[in-house]
Amino acid sequence: MKEQTIFELIHSMDQVTNNLIIQWNKQFKENLGISHILVLGHLKRNGKSRPSDIAKALGLTPPSLTHLSEKLVQRKLAVRLVDENDRRIIYLAITDDGIEMVKKAHNEGKALRGSLFDRLTEQEVQQLLVIYEKLNRFV
Repeated sequence: MKEQTIFELIHSMDQVTNNLIIQWNKQFKENLGISHILVLGHLKRNGKSRPSDIAKALGLTPPSLTHLSEKLVQRKLAVRLVDENDRRIIYLAITDDGIEMVKKAHNEGKALRGSLFDRLTEQEVQQLLVIYEKLNRFV
């Protein structure tokens, strides 16, 4: 693969991602970004978690996670819990409102995904998924 082609490929992938983020932000009227939903989704799947573990799992920096979690706590979508055995350890846990927000985001995401991927055949969608999974194993 020649050098120019790899940059064109990265640029095209970035454009698709950026356009999806723009569409998401226009469509989802809850004043929450994708990263907020990812944190809530992590908490829904994994239960209460230490912020450092969430940051690592999602590829975020600890300061970014602190900022995200502050908004989630203010909106009562998550709560901070102190470890009963070691008060220095703080966990983040999802609330019932947070679970409802994840469901709402999931439904909005399905609509966005449908409007984009309806343009592809089922075979093309499967090929795209296989390609991204394969690439993610090597980066």
